[in-house]
Parts: sequence; structure tokens; C-alpha cells
Amino acid sequence: MITSVIGFLILLGVLITIHEFGHFLFAKLFRVKVEVFSIGFGPPILRWKGKETVYQIALIPLGGYVKMYGEDSMTEPVQGEVDKSAFKDPRSFYSKPRWQKILIAFAGPLFNIIFAIFAFTVAYMIGISKPTYLEKPVVIGYVEPKSIAEKLGLKAGDKIVAIDGEAVKNWKDLTIRLGMKLGKKATLTVLRDGKELSITVDIPEDIKRITLGISPVIQPVIGFIEPNSPAEKAGLKAGDVLLAINNKPIRNWYDLLEYMKHVKDEKVKLFIKRDNKTLSIEIEPKFDKRLGRAIIGIAPKTDITVVKFGFLDALKKSIEKSYELTVSLGEVIKGLITGEVSFKTLGGPIAIAKFSGQALESGISTFLFSMGFISLQLGYLNLLPIPVLDGGLIMILLIELIIRRDLPERVKEILAYVGFALIGTLMLFVIFNDILRTFSQ
Repeated sequence: MITSVIGFLILLGVLITIHEFGHFLFAKLFRVKVEVFSIGFGPPILRWKGKETVYQIALIPLGGYVKMYGEDSMTEPVQGEVDKSAFKDPRSFYSKPRWQKILIAFAGPLFNIIFAIFAFTVAYMIGISKPTYLEKPVVIGYVEPKSIAEKLGLKAGDKIVAIDGEAVKNWKDLTIRLGMKLGKKATLTVLRDGKELSITVDIPEDIKRITLGISPVIQPVIGFIEPNSPAEKAGLKAGDVLLAINNKPIRNWYDLLEYMKHVKDEKVKLFIKRDNKTLSIEIEPKFDKRLGRAIIGIAPKTDITVVKFGFLDALKKSIEKSYELTVSLGEVIKGLITGEVSFKTLGGPIAIAKFSGQALESGISTFLFSMGFISLQLGYLNLLPIPVLDGGLIMILLIELIIRRDLPERVKEILAYVGFALIGTLMLFVIFNDILRTFSQ
């Protein structure tokens, strides 16, 4: 919980600062007076006065703003005619050419996108750790009893090669494509004994809680021994290869798990391979009430691939990753509009906090990568042509460029109300999603 809060505050604090600094820097570049630079909304909890700008950190850390002199007429409804004489000051935002206003509005999202590339680059230079199986073809090693997969007839050894006709290259690809189909039907193309099968599945809305019930092949090699466990007391070691339990062969890790489900209080005999020698070890399992079965205190060895690059290769890889995520985000937005992607897949502050905490616990490179991922989304989403977002202001300015005059203040007022309603509704929806996910776990 504490880690999630710390991760959330660091992540949002940095990304909001980067975003608002983009607006601030370009405003200064075009000699616009900045009145307030705020990280967060609501009452300020920390405030100081610069030469002409008030800098503050506010109570609600869900955004920020840069208030420029003379920008009110672009965003706030007014009654009657606008007194344009109030905006003749050359340092007023209102007095600047529209192309400069567009660049000032665009700078915030641009800085988020640039920061994402920077964060990915540094993460790749430090080294990204990921399970090796994620890059392997989707060959099912285990089907959980009574799971969705078992009910569909999926079996160990099946290979998933496509979802809705789109090729699935590896487990990472499968995870991404399933995430885009939450709450929807999907057709899996499965290879079994050289034959191609089509299996239709209803993807759960919360696939982290209700999984399909399939896992990759995991070799029966011990990677971790729990301290003071039956395994440690019996002399098992990390690196031991499990061969059999009570004379029943162990072909993969799941064979051991399945056997242990039926073990009560009796001792079991494990046959293992260590240093090219076959050993027989007797163990007395203990019953775990939480899991509802006997355990011996071991976990499988997980093959981890550490990807590390020099600066130029890391930068190239970072740009490629940014492009890949940009395409994926575009597909998600398109899917939300067409209905192919459920709005229930969207996460809010609670989801981001959990995501941030998990990333922080995983190490600096993972946290940096997560910051880049969120920063990229923040940049692009702010460019959506919705009033009150940067993209909405850019849209208004582009329209004014085309028609060569200001839009009526009444029109801007209505657009502002519509924008606030859309963003407010979306925020309430994602927070409600977060609450439902939290209480359903």
C-alpha cells in the first residue's frame, strides 16, 4: 500500500511537472507572462513567488496547470463583448499569433512524448529484466482444472497462433491482444497435432482475477527454497531437477502441483537430479490452509532475460518501442470508439497507483519503463480534440486559423462545458472501475 502511494506520487509528480514545464518553457520562449505554475489542483500546500510567477504544489495530485496572462478569454465564459484592450499587452497570451498559441498548447504533450523516449532509453541502458517465456510461442504447458480453458477443451501442448485472425507471435503478444478484448468474444486459432482449430471464448472483464487458466511450459527445476520449509529441512537445493514423486514421473512443474493436491499428512519421496547424480529425498509436507493443500516450500526456476544496450542502440530501441506503443494506443482508442474494446478495460488513479507500486518494487529500470509508458499515454490523450484538453484548444485555434476570426465566446463557453462534462464523466467511470476491481479481488 505504502509503496503504491509513493510510486503513484513520484510517477504523477514527475509526469505532470514535465507536461506543465513544456507549456511554461514555450510560453517563456514567446515572451508570454506566466502567472501561476501549479503541480496539482485545489488549495496549495506549498507555494513560493518567483520574479513574476507563483509556483505551487496543490492538494489534489491528478493534474496541473500553467496560468498565462490573457488566456482567460480562450477558456472562460464571459458576458457581453470582450474588452480586447485588456489584452493588447505584448506579453499577453491573447495578443500572440495563433501559431504561437498552438505551439504553447502542443508543448505539454510533446514534452511527455520526449520524456517517454528518454525514460525508455535510460531503462534499456540500465537493463530490462523479463521472463524468457514471454518471447516464446504460445504453447500451453498446463490447463487449470475447472478453468475457462478446460471448459473450452484446450489441452497441454496446444499452440495458440492467432486471435480473431491476427497472428499471435508469443506470450507477450497474447497478453496484449487479450487485454484489448476484455468483456468481448474472441476466436482463438489453435494448432493441435498438426490440425487447426477455431475456439470462441468470452474474455473476462477482469482477466487478472478470472484468468483463462493456461500457463506456459515450466521445467521441473527448483529456483527457490522457502526458509524453514519442509524442502529446506529435507536438504533440497535451488537447481535440483525434479524427476519423480512417489515413483510417478514429473515431466513439468504442474505434474508436481497436481500430485500435491492429493497429498494429506503422509511423507512423500522425491527423486531429483543434482550434479548428474540421482538422489532420493524423503519429505514431510505441511498443510497450507490458505491454499487448501499440502506444500513443501519450493518455487520453480524462472528464466530471466536481461536486455541491456549502449546509448545509440538504447535510443533506437526506445524510438521503436514508442512507435509500437503509439500504434497499440491508436488501436485501443479506435476499439473504444467502434465498441471492439470495452470501456471497462480503462483504469483510473487506483489502477495507476497499483501499477506504480509494483513497478517501483521491481527496480529502477522497470519503474522508468512504466513512467515512459504512462507519459506516452498522457501525451497522446492530451492531444485528443476534446475541449479543456490541449488538443481541444489546438482544435479551436486551427478552426480560427481557417475562418480567420475568433470563434464567438458563447461557442467557446458551450465547448468548455461539453469538455468538462466529458472529462468528468470519464473520470467518474474509471474511478468506479477501479473500485469494482478492488472489491472484487
